[in-house]
Amino acid sequence: MKYNYNRLWKMLIDKGMTKTEMRKQAGISTNVLAKMGRCEPVSMESLAKVCTALNCGLDDIVGIEKEGI
Repeated sequence: MKYNYNRLWKMLIDKGMTKTEMRKQAGISTNVLAKMGRCEPVSMESLAKVCTALNCGLDDIVGIEKEGI
C-alpha cells in the first residue's frame, strides 16, 4: 500500500500555513513530517494530532492507494 498526503499539503496551501507551522501546532516531530513527505506510513497518534490541530478528519489529510494492480 502507498500512503498519499497530497490532501494535507493542499489543505495547508488553502489555509496559508507552512508545513513547519502545522508541525509545531500539531506537536509532531520533524521525523514524522519527513515520513509524510516521503509518502511513508506514520502512527495513528501523529495523524490524530494533525487532524486535531487542523480541525479535520483522517480522510481529509491522507489517502491510501493499492500498488501494482
